[in-house]
Amino acid sequence: MRKLICAAALAACLAILPGAVAASEKHITGAAIGAGIGAILAGPPGAILGGAVGAYVKGPTVTKHRYCWTGKNGRDYCRWR
Repeated sequence: MRKLICAAALAACLAILPGAVAASEKHITGAAIGAGIGAILAGPPGAILGGAVGAYVKGPTVTKHRYCWTGKNGRDYCRWR
């Protein structure tokens, strides 16, 4: 029975993988965080459910972008977002 559950979990992960690659960064980080927490709390079924819920809820943005502008005095300012 354990091998069947592991095989089903692996098949589900492989089926979701192409969609996750094309998804935005927040979906991927949310799925990863959810799957990790689910795996810790409930094992393989928890990892699948946690990954699905995490992708739906979305996670934090990991990368930051630099936003620059020129002030009234002509000086350049930059901020990371």
